[in-house]
Amino acid sequence: MNGALFLLTVNFLIAQLFCVFFLVISRRSRIPAAGRWFAAAFATASLSAIFEIVIRYADFDRLASFGAFSSVLVGLVMIRVGLGRLYAVPSSVLAMTALLGASLPLNLMIYDLPRGTFYHSFGYQMPFAIAELICAVAVYRSGRRETADRVLIGLLLLAAGNFASKVYFAVKFSGGSTAQSYLSSVYALVSQSLSAVLVVATGLTLLAVIVVEIMDDAKANSEIDPLSGLFNRRGFNERVNQILSRPMSAYPHCVILCDLDHFKSVNDTYGHAAGDQVIMSLGRMLREHAPPEAICARFGGEEFAIFLPSTGETTGYLFAQGLRNSFSALAFAGLPDTARLTASFGVCALAAAGDPILDAINGADAALYDAKKSGRNRVNRTRNATTISLEEWQAQA
Repeated sequence: MNGALFLLTVNFLIAQLFCVFFLVISRRSRIPAAGRWFAAAFATASLSAIFEIVIRYADFDRLASFGAFSSVLVGLVMIRVGLGRLYAVPSSVLAMTALLGASLPLNLMIYDLPRGTFYHSFGYQMPFAIAELICAVAVYRSGRRETADRVLIGLLLLAAGNFASKVYFAVKFSGGSTAQSYLSSVYALVSQSLSAVLVVATGLTLLAVIVVEIMDDAKANSEIDPLSGLFNRRGFNERVNQILSRPMSAYPHCVILCDLDHFKSVNDTYGHAAGDQVIMSLGRMLREHAPPEAICARFGGEEFAIFLPSTGETTGYLFAQGLRNSFSALAFAGLPDTARLTASFGVCALAAAGDPILDAINGADAALYDAKKSGRNRVNRTRNATTISLEEWQAQA
């Protein structure tokens, strides 16, 4: 087995491994169809290695050469479809059909041309270059610019440039006038080596993009309260600190704490399933009524928090009054139609840069305690609060 055939075998085995990896990892992905398309793409493109080996030992070179070309091109089209699923940039059926419809007949037409000529090299390599370029454009159009996304764009452009450069190098360093003589040439060894490197690099980067997406989803899920659909303490703390760390953050900010009135009696009288419906309804109401930049969280039990960036205490107070009125009018599944619940609110502003968020939380908590003490179903503003330590706050998160 010469060097070119050895590399074809290695490329085939690598492609099969990537196929397995993508199928396995797609089961954990939020967009499993993307991984399945990538698996199908590598499985299809790997057939080109088999076809090129057939060229070496069989007498039907035309059919095998066409199979090698078409399997790689179809594999690249499948990668474009997978990228469309992963990056939410759907592929154009018309464009993909036009590429295949023009390239496959062209490959049959140029077969009888000597391999060392410009026309043969151009007709063979440019469809691959165009397909790689289409894939790179799709990732760019998505607007995602994480490190893995940038690397993927670079590799796809590099692969497109590699195929385009072969139009020149195949003529300059002729790999032979026939398919069989090409496989025995030094140029074929170099070309297959470079292709193997790009295949591995692209495959690993695609895997990295999916793994990053899975990790981001896992992190997001760890910061979401599953019952209310709002952030938990950890998610709230993380998002608020991001806002407070912005150098141009406009003050004041406002913190609102909310606690359901007599919630224990709901669980005792109607059951915990009814209580869960109340929590879900309040979470849904907060998502619908809060401004887009607000951070809403369930701290635990029947206690909720809302962080309103660049919002004064008076505006926060009026917003909390609106929430109080809306909640008191809600009906809940599992409770009698006439049953209505109420909630109490505490409001405190974070007035200046450098003030710890804990001061505002303590202030809102003290105001909430006053609202409970003075009759419930009320919105109270700040009074002097008993502070908790940063360690206690982080422990609660």
